[in-house]
Amino acid sequence: MSAQLTMLFGNDAANRPSWEGDIDRLIADGALFVANHSGGKDSQVQLIRLLDRVPASQLLVVHASLGAMEWPGAMELAREQAAEAGLPFIVATAAKTLLEMVERRFQTRPEVPSWPSASTRQCTSDLKRGPIQREVRRYAKANGFKTIVNCLGLRAQESPGRAKRSVFSRMAISNSVHTWFEWLPVHDLSSTEVFDSIALAGQKPHYAYALGNDRLSCVFCIMASKGDLRNGRVERPELFEQYVDLEQRTGYTMHMNRIPLIELVA
Repeated sequence: MSAQLTMLFGNDAANRPSWEGDIDRLIADGALFVANHSGGKDSQVQLIRLLDRVPASQLLVVHASLGAMEWPGAMELAREQAAEAGLPFIVATAAKTLLEMVERRFQTRPEVPSWPSASTRQCTSDLKRGPIQREVRRYAKANGFKTIVNCLGLRAQESPGRAKRSVFSRMAISNSVHTWFEWLPVHDLSSTEVFDSIALAGQKPHYAYALGNDRLSCVFCIMASKGDLRNGRVERPELFEQYVDLEQRTGYTMHMNRIPLIELVA
């Protein structure tokens, strides 16, 4: 049993959740574990945890590049963490950017809101999840993996919705070629524990957190706090103007609270 599992459950195997045994079997069977890495703190501590448990030969780090929409240095942090651990690193890129997606939707269906929302997050499905699954399939095929464990840095503390997520489950995209599972290795951690674990590993999180950011991925996220949006405006004023311009041209607001960006950062 790893040091981390001993710390969590002691030496009594009966205390371990049933899915822990599933993870053990998948590791023993040689499954590919994919660390989705946004460059944020939760992705960073997830990889730290995975390295404590999964052989490096069964680990792959993948980053969904959001281009100009993402925080500078996010992809570099993910790549450097993978390189330091000697892990393969691949970048998944969508055929469109967020702003292009919003523009196209407005042109084809101007009667419906053009921006993604908390309930219809095309930004996640089209710009992250889809491209990542495409690249992982290619990697798995090229390297002879039949079973894939997709690891996400989602924590229960973040929202009621994430708190209800299953820590381990079989994914619906499984087929005759690849069997997919989803695992949330850091689901139980608090924000404080995340930062403490990163520091204990001798690493530093992305600089945006030192600015006071709560989230990290897109510079301007539909669920970002006002503080995050203000930091984004200071760091990327030219990108902020592009968002404001698109809000004004479409007549729809980006943020889920339906307040224009220019007012949110005032």
